[in-house]
Amino acid sequence: MSGGSKVRARQVTGALAVASLLVVIVVQMAMAGPVSNAAGFEGDDGNLAPQAPINFDWNSFQPTTWTGTAPNRTATKTVAGWALTGIEDAQATTSDSAFAGGVKQDTSCASVIGAKAPNKDDLRRVYVTSNTVGGDIYLALAWVRIPQNTTSPSAHIGFEFNQSQTACGGPGGLVTRTAGDMLIVYDFEGSSTEEPTLTLRRWVTSGACEVSSNSAPCWGPASNLTASGFAEAAVNTGGSVTDQIGPITPQTLGTNEFGEAIINLTDAGVFSNSGGGTVCTAFGKTYAVSRSSGNSATAQMKDLVGPGNINITNCGRVIIRKVTDPSPDPTSTSFAYTTTGGLSPSTFNLTNGQSRDYGGSVPQGAYSVTETDPGPDFTLSNLNCSASTISHGTTIQTDAATRTVSFNLKPLDTVDCTFTNTLNKNNPTASTDPTAIPQDSATVSGLNTTGVVDGAADKELTFTLYPGAGCTGTAVYTDTVTVTANTTYSTDNDGTGPDGFTITSDGDWFWKVVYDGDSRNNPFQACNEAIDVNLTPSP
Repeated sequence: MSGGSKVRARQVTGALAVASLLVVIVVQMAMAGPVSNAAGFEGDDGNLAPQAPINFDWNSFQPTTWTGTAPNRTATKTVAGWALTGIEDAQATTSDSAFAGGVKQDTSCASVIGAKAPNKDDLRRVYVTSNTVGGDIYLALAWVRIPQNTTSPSAHIGFEFNQSQTACGGPGGLVTRTAGDMLIVYDFEGSSTEEPTLTLRRWVTSGACEVSSNSAPCWGPASNLTASGFAEAAVNTGGSVTDQIGPITPQTLGTNEFGEAIINLTDAGVFSNSGGGTVCTAFGKTYAVSRSSGNSATAQMKDLVGPGNINITNCGRVIIRKVTDPSPDPTSTSFAYTTTGGLSPSTFNLTNGQSRDYGGSVPQGAYSVTETDPGPDFTLSNLNCSASTISHGTTIQTDAATRTVSFNLKPLDTVDCTFTNTLNKNNPTASTDPTAIPQDSATVSGLNTTGVVDGAADKELTFTLYPGAGCTGTAVYTDTVTVTANTTYSTDNDGTGPDGFTITSDGDWFWKVVYDGDSRNNPFQACNEAIDVNLTPSP
């Protein structure tokens, strides 16, 4: 067990016959709290080393690759669904990024300058990671500060999470704040017996502020995540710990130089609206600030780390696509869809090649999409969701019989489903009747001629003359006409007759009539017209 671990003591007593003394043995056991256990992340033991029974901590991300130029490098990596962002910061230098004098946490788009932070407020780097576990979104935070002048310096660090990507302008890279932005404050007073306290504030554009003398826009009233059981935290008050994922590894961090936390954002109501329902919320930027003391909304900010890019959201993406066979669709049919679960719009229509993309702003939850029966022209031949991107537990069920896809969407996953409908073809027929020898005719019925008419090469009726029964042997004559309607077609449609062929022998001659089909009609053929030829005149 690491010397920096936060522990809960279990006392075991036993009688030992040593000088008749009763010896009490105290066994120290690392026991993760309920939030850490539920998340599967050791966010409250005050070190970075994976340990049983969870076996997943910050050092589980090793090795990491840091990009950029020191001392402002960043690192990203995903392991077991946990997406890590590491942000490095300058140390013990006047070129370190800091807020201008007098800047408070409530100051939006604050001025950023170069300044040296006090020893206890000077941060080396911060780590942020998130994951969806059991339908809840968990956030883990960690900070590393420079070697301390004393073993018990307090620290107050605010982790801000922004939804906007609109830059404030000027140095620092900050973005504008949006209603619902999140500020998590980590308060550590330096006591080896007192656990850190985490509080949550949301940016409000109207209503009450945390500091009653302020007016919106501001940080709203704080909620105590630790007291509510939504968060756990620890600092390495018990000794040094080893960081295996920093820009230079391994690195030993002295007492009180490392702090971490784990938070259940879902239980904390981060993704709930005032009515208790779920609202899509996505945070794309984060940065950390330190302060020396006092209220986070009124105390002057010191060191600034970041901002860096993140992707913390309770939202996923839904795409529904339409394909017909044949494509393009000769009928230009519009297929109707209905949905459940709160997708907006709840109904929509698609034609061949179109899609309905709800984007990445669909809150996690249960949904279904059903295709309305398009009628006798089409049959649903395939309902395929293999294009979906699933990494956080989304489940999908397809039911072709009801033309429905149902899914339980998890954050950051994409449901991508294609409904394929095959055109039902008609079964036309033809009745044939020979005319003047050797002419033939065929009356076509049951032909579907609606929609886009195919090219002539796809709608051909072919007459072929054979000298043997059953249309066998070598054909002696062929004539092709283009079919456009349910009517009578003849080898003499052009009025010239079957040029270039003369029957010269007696016997039965047979006409074969073939239609090769098209996008709306199946092919057919007939061989039932015989011509009895007798060239010898009757006496």
